[in-house]
Amino acid sequence: MIDKASNITIERKHSHVDICLNCDVAFNRKTTGLEQFHFEHNALPEIRFSDIDLSTSFLGRKIGAPLMISSMTGGYSEAAALNKHLAEAAERFGIPLGVGSMRQALENKAHRESFAVVRKYAPSIQIFANIGAPEIAKGLTDNDINILLDLLKADGLIVHLNAAQELFQPEGNTDFKNVLEQLSIISAKIPVPVIVKEVGCGISSSVARRLIEAGVKVIDVAGAGGISWQKVEEVRYTRQFGQDARFSIPALDELMDWGIPTAQCLLDISALKQEIPEYNAIEIIASGGIKSGIDIAKSLALGARLAASARYILKALHDGELETTLEAWLNDLRAVMFLTGAANIEQLRNKSLIIKT
Repeated sequence: MIDKASNITIERKHSHVDICLNCDVAFNRKTTGLEQFHFEHNALPEIRFSDIDLSTSFLGRKIGAPLMISSMTGGYSEAAALNKHLAEAAERFGIPLGVGSMRQALENKAHRESFAVVRKYAPSIQIFANIGAPEIAKGLTDNDINILLDLLKADGLIVHLNAAQELFQPEGNTDFKNVLEQLSIISAKIPVPVIVKEVGCGISSSVARRLIEAGVKVIDVAGAGGISWQKVEEVRYTRQFGQDARFSIPALDELMDWGIPTAQCLLDISALKQEIPEYNAIEIIASGGIKSGIDIAKSLALGARLAASARYILKALHDGELETTLEAWLNDLRAVMFLTGAANIEQLRNKSLIIKT
């Protein structure tokens, strides 16, 4: 039997996908910042295009390309089909995959298969479980952790920080007290790495430092410039209650564009890693508005280990163009590598970007 709380979670997950596909929920004035940079052209690359190697490593394992299909969905009946297709694509390209928030899987067993399906269709790649900061703050039991990891045979646990989203969510949970303490406890006791990601407002270097000290191994910046989850939840609120009167109009306009651009997050956290040598092992994921192979290339040059995307991949899946979109992005990445003289991903990471004037 599904209780009222689980019904709300299921409705929320379904509406999130619908809104992201059909509504204008992008940032208005704020961009990722990636468009401010360009690579220096190398007129003498001295490499063959056909020899370019996109493979790299993430958390000690080889992957086919520096791209991750970011956390999207799960927890309702239709999500099983979406996750099956995402898993098949990730397996084909040899790239990591994150599932959406697994809170519903902790609330009841009704739609656990919508998460478990990914491992069936992606047996060899890295797959990451996902839970939100409010659930972490409350404290996860050992049984909760086992459910999250065992459902997917997960290679890591993503914890998403979504304070702005929860603030705007009709049924949002804004109790973020003790998140860091509980993160430290979980990082120390689970057998897989903890990844912390924002959901579109970015992670600053000061927050990154606190996360690293708590034992987090990967930081996914998920910066501003892609989806504004404040806008997503604003749409849901308006659908339920009519015109939103919770915030004044000037404040509402500013809050919708709240966040640190993706490029700025990458610059700041990369600088933090250079400043503190013991942080060098920490890996960075660039997400938040990633929409092309050129964005991936710029992210790597700004310090990311790999890039991740959700909305544009979801849209491609919806349009029946998932694999052709991924192929196009990776071909764009190869093009940048050829035109900068980078035969492999490590060489691309060492290329300097020029700030456009």
